Amino acid sequence: MTGQTPPPTIKRILVIFNPKSGSGDNTVLQCAAKLREAGCDVQERELEKDIPVTEYLKDVRAYDTVIAAGGDGTVSSVAYAMRYTNVPLLAYPAGTANLIALNLELPEDPSRLAEIVLAAHAVRIDLGELKVGDQTHGFAMLAGAGADASMIRESEELKPKFGALAYAMSAMRQVNPKKTTFHMTVDGEERSAEGIGVMIANFGKANFGLPITSDISPSDGRFTVVVLRAGNVFQLLPNLIDSVRSKLNLGDPMFGSGNIETFEATEIHVQSDEPFPLQYDGELHVETTPFSAKVLPGAIRFVTPARTATLKT
Repeated sequence: MTGQTPPPTIKRILVIFNPKSGSGDNTVLQCAAKLREAGCDVQERELEKDIPVTEYLKDVRAYDTVIAAGGDGTVSSVAYAMRYTNVPLLAYPAGTANLIALNLELPEDPSRLAEIVLAAHAVRIDLGELKVGDQTHGFAMLAGAGADASMIRESEELKPKFGALAYAMSAMRQVNPKKTTFHMTVDGEERSAEGIGVMIANFGKANFGLPITSDISPSDGRFTVVVLRAGNVFQLLPNLIDSVRSKLNLGDPMFGSGNIETFEATEIHVQSDEPFPLQYDGELHVETTPFSAKVLPGAIRFVTPARTATLKT
């Protein structure tokens, strides 16, 4: 018959969740229930120790959207396993800091997140690929060696009690961090710098929405590399103030950038005179420097209510 309205297409949603993330009160199942009420076909898969994330995603192209619920490490590992499949991914905030969700301007309310999934707006975002020895990992937010990895390590014991504040508290403990000379190959060119850490940033907002530095875009096919030259975290506060002023369009920098050095890269190899600890999206690596990282342009489509232009710092 002609003139009839075709039946609505049923959205197929895959939910992958880490039950151990955050404080354990994962609300993603409430979000899944809301999606079922809206007529979606929702499948749930709980992550288990020692089973690779890729095992949960073998049939990923059969779904309209994937929801990854957990900390930033869980979200980025799912994103990396899904790279270039073109299936949209929701970074469900179920961890302690949830920096990927924060950068994507996602709320925490499960009903609102269900509405965002149903709206089906997604932006194409770069991913990073980190190589250390014979191991390869993906990251969406940030990878780094030195002070930031030490901060994350010290925050582990504080997170159960203080949540996201644990990162700020551990940062305050970095009064006298180790310093070394980093030897870097940046897109084929050699350069060296002395400092307390190197960060490879894809997104630009850290805890509490504070900008890491200005002019970081997750969709430009490049990393922003930040070398922390300052002797301790307190000496970096003027740079943070300048970054906030830049974000708010409050005029020229007040302090200058002597405590940090920033530059762009699509591929970088980092060695250091002393072995420094590594982290990628909040996950501590058992290995130390050297490491390599390269950008994977537009590798994942993240579900978000935001537009691409608003995701830059």
